[in-house]
Amino acid sequence: MRKNISLLLAFTAASFFVSLNLASQEALPPPAKQPAPEQRAAIDRGRVQFQQSCGFCHGADATGARGPDLVRSTLVAHDANGDLIGEVVRNGRPDKGMPGLPLTAEQISDIADFLHARAKEAVQSSGVPSDYPFEKLLTGNAEKGKLYFEGAGGCSKCHSPTGDLAGIAHKYNSIELQAHMLYPGERPVLATVSLPNGDQLSGTVSHIDDFTIGIRVGGKDGWYRSFPRNKVKVELKDPLQAHRELLPKISQTQMHDLFTYLYTLK
Repeated sequence: MRKNISLLLAFTAASFFVSLNLASQEALPPPAKQPAPEQRAAIDRGRVQFQQSCGFCHGADATGARGPDLVRSTLVAHDANGDLIGEVVRNGRPDKGMPGLPLTAEQISDIADFLHARAKEAVQSSGVPSDYPFEKLLTGNAEKGKLYFEGAGGCSKCHSPTGDLAGIAHKYNSIELQAHMLYPGERPVLATVSLPNGDQLSGTVSHIDDFTIGIRVGGKDGWYRSFPRNKVKVELKDPLQAHRELLPKISQTQMHDLFTYLYTLK
């Protein structure tokens, strides 16, 4: 009898630990998609270049030292193909004590790839619960947020509380709403390229740097054309330009006021 009870307890304990192990495995998030080999190589080159040229101020892992944390930088978040990062690297920020650096376009592109990879790692490892209570984020003033939305922020030029933002507080959880407010999903940048003979081609930007622009004519899978920047005239239309320009200017107080106002749009 005692032997049967011992076997029963052993079996029950074993079943419990097996089920616990399976449950923990099911709870694990899916593995992150790994970059392609050529992208991985660019990130690795960018890491070395960043540590050599920028690490003494921004830290070897870009999380900040004498200079600010770049992993959570709004400029990095809104950079596309090194356009914003490249400008800062080349011109510096003399008002903040940062000199310009004489790096090539390829070196800047690698640094941009490294910083974007670091930012992605931070997001994937953040572990912030999706059900984080709204109340803990509502530290602003809704009335002031509305005034900012309609005035200095310029939000009402593109958005409407009775149109695209109607009921937005019900569409997303707290973290998602704040993320969408600050970092809306990427949208294709459109370009019109004027050739020396007067012809024009329009499409979505596939690549752009100081020397070359490449566009897809007829959609993201359309015909690819590239041109030297010094031989053509380029007009860009970035649907998120207003967001990119606003983020470096908006203060923490204005950000919290604006979020608290958006929470009223139910």
